[in-house]
Amino acid sequence: MTITRDDDVLGGEPRIDGTRIGVRHIAARVIDISQSPAYVADQLDLTLAEVYEALSYYYSHVEEMHDLRRENDAAFERVGVDALKPKESCQ
Repeated sequence: MTITRDDDVLGGEPRIDGTRIGVRHIAARVIDISQSPAYVADQLDLTLAEVYEALSYYYSHVEEMHDLRRENDAAFERVGVDALKPKESCQ
């Protein structure tokens, strides 16, 4: 069990090897939503050790995790702005 990165999976964000479950996703469930690590493990079909490894990675790389969150939020903002632009009229 390891945390890995691959540019072709989750845009290169850290994730649990062999899954598409990102470190930020696990941290958000435990930290932001206050779900227990055991509950998260059960819901995501992970071992409790994998959840704690993801949390350990998160806390060892907090600034990197915050940077990834800001980049992700900015990307969603750009997509939202583009989606609200009217389409060119066909004449």
